This record gives sequence, structure tokens and C-alpha cells, in this order.
Amino acid sequence: MNSLEEAMVAESQCINRKGFPAPQEQNSHYFKAMSDSGISIIIPTCNEEAGIARTLETLLAITGRYVDTEIIVCDASSDRTREIVSTFPVVLCRPEKGRSRQMNAGAALARHGILYFLHADTLPPESVIDDILEAVRGGKQAGCFQMQFDDPHPIMALFGWFTRVPLSICRGGDQSLFITRELFRSIGGFNPDMQVMEDIDIIQRIESRSAFHILDSHVVTSARKYHRNGMLRLQAIFGTIHLMYALGADQESIIRYYHENIEW
Repeated sequence: MNSLEEAMVAESQCINRKGFPAPQEQNSHYFKAMSDSGISIIIPTCNEEAGIARTLETLLAITGRYVDTEIIVCDASSDRTREIVSTFPVVLCRPEKGRSRQMNAGAALARHGILYFLHADTLPPESVIDDILEAVRGGKQAGCFQMQFDDPHPIMALFGWFTRVPLSICRGGDQSLFITRELFRSIGGFNPDMQVMEDIDIIQRIESRSAFHILDSHVVTSARKYHRNGMLRLQAIFGTIHLMYALGADQESIIRYYHENIEW
């Protein structure tokens, strides 16, 4: 059983759009009942009460024009995030904490053939659905968007510019990720044992099976971590984390370095 199937049978509590318990399928036959078309937007959250409403309002305004879309929020918060999310017409899932595990749990509930993973503090372009559908219809099985920060400072604009460059060090989860359900399942989903660099890990595994594409449109993500930690200082820390990962450092060492140096 791969990590995605493990997520599907995990004892997570999920609430559907009407507030009733969502079906918890116990085997892979669940996938056969799902639609091969459309997009499932999956958002992992942990203590995002300050901004999750804005993200969901933006997404609902975009997806309201389409039939085959759904929004799944995978929450592991200790604040009011869950309470806020429950007021929106979205699927609410409450899996074990850990972004990889949360995203796998969301993927296990997804009804559509395309999965789109989006961070809670990132807003997609208004054309996101059309962009992804066009990419997949054109044979692109996985990819991301370029990124801009919600801070016009020239340094932040420069950091955002580099997200168009097809190098691993220029990738990150804030750029979001689209992937066909078939490819996601074939590579085993996100590695549930990774708490840091899980986004780079899955892109590397995607690239072992298929090309990874950077679309022309931009997502807009929060610069809050840069404001708290210093623009250049935080970028240097991220560079060090990429280097540690590339040199084969274990997760414990990377996580310890992350928590010792980055203020949330």
C-alpha cells in the first residue's frame, strides 16, 4: 500500500459541503467512482484563521463559473481555522498534522482527475482553472505557476522573477502544484514522512516519470515570513535548506535548522 492509499484509509474526520459526515471509503474501489475530468483544489491548513476566509472567497468566486471543480481543506489547526472553513461550501477534512499527510488525505477524497495543491496564504490567478485545463489537455501532466509576492519591494519582485527559472532551487510549494490524479497515484503521492522539502521531493519524482511545466500565469503569495525574518536573511536560510537537502541531510537535521532559524 502506498502513502496515498494509506491516507485514504486513515482515520481522519471529514465533513462534506452540507455538514454531514463524508463517505470514508476503505479500499481502492473509491477511485473508480470518481470523475476523470475537472479539478480538485486541495488546501492544507494549520492555524490560518487570519487569512483562510479571503482565500476561500477568492477561490469560490473563480470556481463558481465551472461545474467540475471542488475545494477540499485539510485542516490540522488549533485556532479558529476549522470554524471559519466550516461556514463555506467546501469539503473540510481533519487528518493527522503534517502538510504531506494532509495533502495526501485531501487527494484521497478528491473526486476529479486533476489535483491542484494550493497553500492557504497563496491566491491563484483568476484564469487558474482554464490555465490548468489547457495545460493538461495539451499533454502536460504536472506543473506549477510562476509566483509574485504581495509586497512590491524590488527585492521581493526579484525573488518572484526567479520562479520562472526551471531549476530545483527556484521551486517551492508556494508556487502551487497541479498534477493528474493518475500520475499522483503512480508516484505514491507526497512522502508522508517528510515535513520539510516535500514539495521538492515530489517534483523530483514527477520528473522521473514526466516533464514538469512552469505555466506563464502567476500566483500571489504572502510575504509575511520575509517580513518577520528579513528578506535577504530568509532567502539565505531557504538556500541553506536546499543545499542541506541536496547533500543528503536527514529530515531531523533540516527540521531542526528550520525551526531554529525561521520565525512564524
